[in-house]
Amino acid sequence: MLTYRSLLKNEICRELFLPFIRRQKVTKCLRKHNGQWTVENDPFIDEWTEADYEELIFNLQKTICNGGFVYAALYHNQLKGFVSVERNLFGSAWQYLDLTNIYVSEDMRRQGIGRVLFNAAKGWAKSHAAKKLYISAHSAIESQAFYRSMGCIEAKEYHQLHVKKEPFDCQMECAL
Repeated sequence: MLTYRSLLKNEICRELFLPFIRRQKVTKCLRKHNGQWTVENDPFIDEWTEADYEELIFNLQKTICNGGFVYAALYHNQLKGFVSVERNLFGSAWQYLDLTNIYVSEDMRRQGIGRVLFNAAKGWAKSHAAKKLYISAHSAIESQAFYRSMGCIEAKEYHQLHVKKEPFDCQMECAL
């Protein structure tokens, strides 16, 4: 049985992620050269290390402490997807809230979970005065297809901290 709900800070620990499979086989990615997006071959497997889990857990707990949104998809009470949105507005007109994470476990992809999580993030952001979600999106063509299907476009303003941290990500926005 699939259920969705907000997570509490004390629930976010390494054990929560034990049934979660963070694995993405990437073959092609979008890259921006001279202002133009092109598809390039860039095969790799994207998986998290224990250090990645530690950082993720710390950041999700911090999101909750700062009044942000962490929402999960649970299948038989096991984590199978999650999304997070930070609480602080930014941008030239204070129009953005930052969607910092959205992931679906490899074993549960292509079942609409990502769409439910993304729409929950949009609803939460809109209720907290945002006009747009900002996404520093993985450049894999499958990830990009998902974001575009959700109505995302290239961001009008780039958040420079995201660009510096993940220079190959596609900076995107989604109107609320």
